[in-house]
Amino acid sequence: MEQEDKLKTAGIAMGSDFKVQTLGGAEETTKTFADMNTVQSIVKEWNAMSKKAAYLTIDQYGPPNEATESRLIWYNNGPWKRTIVYRDEIPHDFPQPHTDVIENYINYTVPIEKFSDLAKFDGSVMIERTRGEVSSRCDMEAANILALNLMNDIVIDKLNVEEARKKYCEVTSAFMMNRSAPYAEKLQFPVSNDQKYDTDVVMITDEMVKQAKEKVNEIINDNMNNGRLH
Repeated sequence: MEQEDKLKTAGIAMGSDFKVQTLGGAEETTKTFADMNTVQSIVKEWNAMSKKAAYLTIDQYGPPNEATESRLIWYNNGPWKRTIVYRDEIPHDFPQPHTDVIENYINYTVPIEKFSDLAKFDGSVMIERTRGEVSSRCDMEAANILALNLMNDIVIDKLNVEEARKKYCEVTSAFMMNRSAPYAEKLQFPVSNDQKYDTDVVMITDEMVKQAKEKVNEIINDNMNNGRLH
């Protein structure tokens, strides 16, 4: 990438950041639904666990909003900001051998000092710091509900990592034996519908930003004078 393109890109990026933080609208969701004939033709080629997760999610929430060869996506379904069922399986042995095929997302801000604890708790709990999201990926939605409830317990210091892992095993066993398992049935904490980004801090000095803007303007003016701006 040439310097001119780099500076143009930087200018566009700064303008986009200002627009999003001022006016909002960074993320849009698909409100239409995928054609079920298309969905079925895609899913029929998937492996058993992915196919099972896909049809269970369709039974509960209806057709996905988007469907590609490798995933189905729902937006704002039930308690979730987004749900993705994947064709491709990821092997995972905690708390028992299974494959991760469904991922559920919520808006949630995790304090930075808790990142390490959550990584130790469950490698399939993902934190999106900038986006202000947390997701859990497992073999079924109930397992994701359980993981997120325990994630919250760790964040609020109700449980430490080892206690949370132990409770995960206990609740999973109860759920599979059809005993009462509230932690696997419903989120036990309020979830916001409002997006809250962690935009971090500007570390490039104001003078450097000013120079970049001036350079971009110079390039634009030169191109206009030479008839090269499209």
